[in-house]
Amino acid sequence: MRRIPLILALASLSIAAGASAAPPDPSAPAETAKPSAADQARLTAIRQYQHDLVSVVALRADPAYLLGAALLARPFTDQPQGLDFDSLSARALAAPDAGPAIEWVRLSDCGKDDCPNAKAFAALQKKAAGNAAVWLVALDLAAAKHDADAERAALKQAAGAPMYDDYYGAALQGVADAVSVLPPLPDTIHGAHDGQPDNPDGVRVLVAVENTGAHPRPNLEPLLQVCGKHAADKDAGIKADCLKLAHTLEWGSSPIARAVGLHIKGELDAADKPQTDEENRNLAWQMQNYSMLLQHSLTEEALAKSWLDMARNGGTELSLVLATLRANGISTDAPASFTGTASPAAATSSAH
Repeated sequence: MRRIPLILALASLSIAAGASAAPPDPSAPAETAKPSAADQARLTAIRQYQHDLVSVVALRADPAYLLGAALLARPFTDQPQGLDFDSLSARALAAPDAGPAIEWVRLSDCGKDDCPNAKAFAALQKKAAGNAAVWLVALDLAAAKHDADAERAALKQAAGAPMYDDYYGAALQGVADAVSVLPPLPDTIHGAHDGQPDNPDGVRVLVAVENTGAHPRPNLEPLLQVCGKHAADKDAGIKADCLKLAHTLEWGSSPIARAVGLHIKGELDAADKPQTDEENRNLAWQMQNYSMLLQHSLTEEALAKSWLDMARNGGTELSLVLATLRANGISTDAPASFTGTASPAAATSSAH
């Protein structure tokens, strides 16, 4: 199970395209400079804003708001009972109209010997059996145990599922709803510089992105191994399931899933490779531009407001990407001069 920060995921998908938002080079010397007193004061104010949001949003009964409050509470280690992640997510789960997204975020509420959370995973297998993402978690677990039979069974279940959703859109909607409840105080933007949030909605964007950055996602590396050309060509059944699942991933909820689906389809079906290569190039273009727009939203209030409004509408991560590009007049098709690619290897090698 991977927990991939949003900005890092965007950069990973854009890295072959030379995006300016690429993640830091791990071989580079560590930054030793401490934040200035003013920067630290601003950070403290943002954390206080987040803490206040939890206390106020916790009064709501709506499952989306409670999910948002739970995610906002998660970074704090000293929350009183009732205002902590476990209590708030349990309330969200018990609320009327609660969806599987709440069980999904609880997957990462786990320890070394119980990860993903076994109770949440068992519930998802019952409540969201038609979601390929659930069975890709099962495939990852089987691969970790070197259980080939369980891997094959998980692949078959995933291939038979009609959709793929890692519920990032629902989690983001909850947090975006939650940050609308209170305005950030002036201290959260006082003295902002060098791309730091300098307006209230920019602060809201930062808080929303930070608190959905560790959203759990299936580790797709085992799938790339099972559906590699060499392995799939040996078994017609595996190849058929891989191609069926690739189509589901291609039209699934996340850019990372789309990149992997396009890769598998291009590998296993030579006739489709020119088309999948073009779609892959478009995806890299989309992610590079979305990443830049998201960065600019910290300092451009109108862009921040627009993005928050779209996030509150729900949908999926990929639909938010496309809607953001269109709202800002950016084509979703890459220009002829663009040569980047969305690498599934980069996307799936991000940190846990």
